[in-house]
Amino acid sequence: MDYWQNPNREEKIVALFQPDTLLPTQYYETLHNKASLLPEKRLMLAILGDAIGCFKNSRFAQGRRQATLLRDADSWILGENNDWLFSFDNVCETLGIEPAYLRQKLLRWKKEQLNVGPKG
Repeated sequence: MDYWQNPNREEKIVALFQPDTLLPTQYYETLHNKASLLPEKRLMLAILGDAIGCFKNSRFAQGRRQATLLRDADSWILGENNDWLFSFDNVCETLGIEPAYLRQKLLRWKKEQLNVGPKG
């Protein structure tokens, strides 16, 4: 039987243009699938938090290990290499944070801390 002679052909064509019906369970299942990305976002948040902690503790860096962590955090935060999935800019954007704004605030904070001098 030829396709054009099929009596159900019109029904099939009309069905293509019908709106999809979505049950509440299907909707919530879709939300659940989006929530499966949360572990990656939590990892990115942990990376960002650790880098900011290292950046802010720069005045108190003692020893080679802490100095290396500080340099790495500075390099990561101040770097603008967006080719890497876990670059500062990409992590911030994934988390809904404006990277340039956060970078500016961190630099301003660091400048203020350097002007204050050592506490004691």
